[in-house]
Amino acid sequence: MRLIQFENEQGLRQVGIVGGERVDVVRGVSSTRELALAAIRSGKSLAAHINAQGCDAGPSYRQLLDAGRVLPPLDHEDPAHCLVSGTGLTHLGSASTRDKMHQQVEQTEEKLTDTMQMFRWGMQGGKPQSGSVGAQPEWFYKGDGSIVVRPGADFPAPDFAEDFGEEPELTGLYVIGDDGQPYRLGFALGNEFSDHVTERKNYLYLAHSKLRFCSFGPELRVGELPAHLAGTSRIHRGDQVLWEKEFLSGEENMCHSLENLEYHHFKYAQFLRPGDVHVHFFGTATLSFADGIKAQPGDRFEVSLEAFGEPLRNGIGVHRAAIAPGGVKQL
Repeated sequence: MRLIQFENEQGLRQVGIVGGERVDVVRGVSSTRELALAAIRSGKSLAAHINAQGCDAGPSYRQLLDAGRVLPPLDHEDPAHCLVSGTGLTHLGSASTRDKMHQQVEQTEEKLTDTMQMFRWGMQGGKPQSGSVGAQPEWFYKGDGSIVVRPGADFPAPDFAEDFGEEPELTGLYVIGDDGQPYRLGFALGNEFSDHVTERKNYLYLAHSKLRFCSFGPELRVGELPAHLAGTSRIHRGDQVLWEKEFLSGEENMCHSLENLEYHHFKYAQFLRPGDVHVHFFGTATLSFADGIKAQPGDRFEVSLEAFGEPLRNGIGVHRAAIAPGGVKQL
């Protein structure tokens, strides 16, 4: 089952099931979060609760996409209650991509880069037996719900950005129940969008490089994640494909299990506030930046994976920084 959130012709929010030309509209709800919380309270799975709720015939999915009326598949009415985060060095091959940016002049077995050391910990202990604690992954904060743009929209890149780099990834989508228990609704395609030039200067700038807008969707795939997934990441410039490459995901292509990544995120009590939404990027090993590509405003990204339905498409726009140097005022 794959879900979307969208705005109808009256501008009202609805939840739909996709799978054909037209969307089936879930009755009685206006958001995926509302639907998930109702399922938790009823003691049913998300799919079972939707079947009990019932659906009505809805609009053309293609027309919703073309009109820009498809929303991120999970959000919160108060963006401050949506946490967007991620983990890096989680996929086989991701260390090689990152290490090119963080390479020391000389590297021996005893003197690995921090990147390679973190990756090695994941290889050695990132997939513990279920119920056990494994190696802690790299973790980063991207922002709250205000930094998420809807599928099809442009990324507002700040004027101080030194790079406009895509990161094709899968995201885990979660709601915290009334009892403080995290519940995974499913997964969606994501484009994490980072500043790799800033990151390359020094790995301690990683935190700065991640504070950019992002996007995920358009569809939420309900249920478990297949062990092997192969998709395609593209950059379009005008009518041409500037760059194209396969990206892999799923646990067969990762050095951490999803259970381990989820544990090391939700082990922090401050992330278990009832009603909150979490969007977590699981990482990638495929970047156009590693191939010497420099995206620019006006380019468009496309992340596609057959098991997730429609591709995720976003462009690049530029906006001014929120504050000028010296812009803080003394009270």
